[in-house]
Amino acid sequence: MYICFRIHFHTKKLMTATSTIKEDAIQDQILQAAKRLFQVHGLYKVTMDDVAKAIGKGRSSLYYYYKSKDEIFDAVMDVEIRELVAAIAAAVNQVQTVEQKIKAFCIAKLNVLRERRGFYNMLDVGMDADAMSNFNKTKVVHHGLIMQQEGAVLRQILDYGIERGELKAVDERDKKELVFVLLSGVHGIKREMIIDNNFDGVESVVNTFTRVIMNGIKK
Repeated sequence: MYICFRIHFHTKKLMTATSTIKEDAIQDQILQAAKRLFQVHGLYKVTMDDVAKAIGKGRSSLYYYYKSKDEIFDAVMDVEIRELVAAIAAAVNQVQTVEQKIKAFCIAKLNVLRERRGFYNMLDVGMDADAMSNFNKTKVVHHGLIMQQEGAVLRQILDYGIERGELKAVDERDKKELVFVLLSGVHGIKREMIIDNNFDGVESVVNTFTRVIMNGIKK
């Protein structure tokens, strides 16, 4: 009886794991298809029907995973943010000094945005005033998430530098303000490069930005 129970139990766990993997794969398929559609047509023009057709499923099956296009877009952006922060963290971990890490942070962020600017540039295409207003509110939420997660990476860099004696010791309030200044600076660089549609001078600009920052915080 015990042996039969264990076999049944492990079989049930295996079936549950297989089902979870399958559902994760379907969700990933939905998000990849939606992202492609958003990049071609803009967020406003894409419908749930469009996404369902792109993955070869009916709209009703799509609602099992996401209740609306807004939910799909939020999920797409969650993936974008995770991939951005992962790319930044990987670049930061490859170098040793604080100056190198701040530089790697900035360059990785700007390079990811350069690679994906085609996607971001198309999102608000064709929106009317109401849609644009709602989209701007959504952008504020996503921007807040990015600032929070990037800020955590920068805080780790600063803590690392203080522990190694590369940076001046600062209290928590000053550290928080320094993270804000760093983020504001790199976001400002990003914004200007997007406006000019020119990322050619990324490394030169980042080198100057990093030197200025380090002159103020190094020991």
